Amino acid sequence: MNARQPPATSSLLQLDQQLCFALYAANLAMGKVYRKLLAALGLTYPQYLVMLVLWERDGLTVSEIGERLYLDSATLTPLLKRLESAGLLQRARSAADERQVVVSLTAEGRVLKKRAGAVPGALLCATGCAPGELRTLKHDLERLREGLANAT
Repeated sequence: MNARQPPATSSLLQLDQQLCFALYAANLAMGKVYRKLLAALGLTYPQYLVMLVLWERDGLTVSEIGERLYLDSATLTPLLKRLESAGLLQRARSAADERQVVVSLTAEGRVLKKRAGAVPGALLCATGCAPGELRTLKHDLERLREGLANAT
């Protein structure tokens, strides 16, 4: 009998051995924390991501926002409509190219940025990790995402 046998297939198929499950469970836990933090802002997590993009750079097209968030327009458009209904942004056809829709923050959307300033610190506290650990984890997850994107 060979002492260097590959692991049994059954052990490879255990839930606790799956990277995808660890990411999924961590995402669920993160979602719960964000739900609590964002409730006071009246935002869902996907809406918060849109606002983060616009707080970085206002006046982007729908396609630019979609590229930044890895979302297609069919997913993004309903988010933008809800944020527009809430008075946080406005959408308008581009004067340069009517096929493009430009998304801009309203005064209320810019004010919300100040209120959202406490969210990152509260999330950091909730993780129980040191800032350096989270930077390393973020870097590793970005590498993982790139590798997976290249595999498809």
